[in-house]
Order: sequence, then structure tokens, then C-alpha cells
Amino acid sequence: MDTTRELAARLQDLLKSVRLIKQRRAGDRPAVPLGLVGMLRHIEQLSAGSHARELAERTGLDPSTVSRAVATLVTHGLVERRADPADRRASCLTVTPAGRAALADAHDWYGQLLDRALADWTPDEVAALCAALGRFTRDVEVALAHHDNLEAAR
Repeated sequence: MDTTRELAARLQDLLKSVRLIKQRRAGDRPAVPLGLVGMLRHIEQLSAGSHARELAERTGLDPSTVSRAVATLVTHGLVERRADPADRRASCLTVTPAGRAALADAHDWYGQLLDRALADWTPDEVAALCAALGRFTRDVEVALAHHDNLEAAR
């Protein structure tokens, strides 16, 4: 098997692992709906309050997907919409205290899982994996020319 096919197979395995992790976390810690921890994290990172269009640009997702995700987070009390003082027609998104607590709990859960999964790894191996994944994701974005919508990749 050539290295490109081997890498594709390992990436498929990784995606399966990510799906299984998300499903388990949702069962263990249902405070954040399945698949929305990342969206909640992005909203938190845009600390001054973000607009849905900024969130769509940052995540590479279609605005309608972001809108549905935000609506779910609002329904669960994890995010709130506030009128934008600069443009009353627009809403700023902010993470609620319940959203921050749920996000911290999710981070703790993921941290504990990764600690168990990487228990036999050396710090250098973990650092090498982090560096390789960082480089890989940046290079994929470059290969996609930064302008492709990543919605189809979900």
C-alpha cells in the first residue's frame, strides 16, 4: 500500500475515533448537544461577542448550519443573543455562565480521556503529534486555497 492510501486509511480511523468520542461525551456529559462543543468554543474565543457571519467564516461552515447550531445552543441556555449596540438589527452571540461551565466540563472530560489514551506516550511523542497535526491542518487549508467552504467535509 502506498503512503497516501495508508494516510487516508489512518485519517478514516481518526474520524471514526472522533465520532465515537463525541458520542460518548454526549452520553456522559449531555449539557452541550452532540457536535456543538467546537461551536461553543468558537463563540467563547470571540470574547467581545460575535456575529453569526463571523462564526461561519471562522468555522468554514455554511451560515445556515451556524444558524441552526446557534439556535440549539440558545435553546439549551448555553449562548445568548444580544442586540448589537452598533447595529440594532444584528445580534451578538455570547456564552452564558451555564455555557462556560458546560464548556469547562467538556474540556475536563476530553482532558481525562486524552490523559488515559496517551498514558504510555512520552512528552516528546505527544509534542510531535501536536506539531504534525498542526502542520497537517494548515497544509490542508493551503491545499484547499483557503476559500473552499468546508461544509462538505463535515
